[in-house]
Amino acid sequence: MSDIPMHESGNVRKAWGRITAWLERNDPEAFAALGGPGSETAIGEAELLMGLELPGEMRQWLLTNDLDAGRQPDGRSCLVALGCETVLPSGHLLLGLTDIQRVHLSRMGLEEMQPSADPEYPFWRREWVPIAAERDGLYGTFLDTLSGTVGTWAEAHGPEEGVYASLFAFLQETADQLEGASSGDWRGPGKTAGPRNLDPRPEDEPVRLWARANGYLVNDRGRIPGTIREAYEASRR
Repeated sequence: MSDIPMHESGNVRKAWGRITAWLERNDPEAFAALGGPGSETAIGEAELLMGLELPGEMRQWLLTNDLDAGRQPDGRSCLVALGCETVLPSGHLLLGLTDIQRVHLSRMGLEEMQPSADPEYPFWRREWVPIAAERDGLYGTFLDTLSGTVGTWAEAHGPEEGVYASLFAFLQETADQLEGASSGDWRGPGKTAGPRNLDPRPEDEPVRLWARANGYLVNDRGRIPGTIREAYEASRR
């Protein structure tokens, strides 16, 4: 079990309770899709698969409501197969345990196949656990299991760490926005206000030029998707 104090877990339950109460009053369909309680067994299996330990506050949240409890994605699903819609004002889907594992393993696999140019600032770390994302997994929000802070990632630029001081802060701000009020600044201390933009690597420019000339969509910055890089290499053979 994590060493995070249990009073932090209590805060998470209270913040999550505000969100579920709002949904029950204003969006019964989303409330009905929140899923049932999670299980210690499922959480333990997920930890083994991802190679990390979830903090106590995240365990308490998942044990209260695992959005994916009793559900399995089909073979044609997007990366985020079961995410709960209409909960987050950002438009991202809140993730249950199944989608958390799917997105984490996908991001970790990308980092291992295409390591970041600067190892001090990787695009993904094993200790980061996604908690919200878009269907394709290219944008989302993660919990740093070591520091307890919450950050964001986007395909076009590097991740931004410490956007929220904790999972409690993230859920509290979400509840504030749903209720139409803001009760404070929930950002983590001493963090930058904006995302860390990464300059494009010179060796990637030929790949970007080829991709655009051949009808692929590719960003000016950030990681070039593996499928595009593979197609580029194949065209040169």
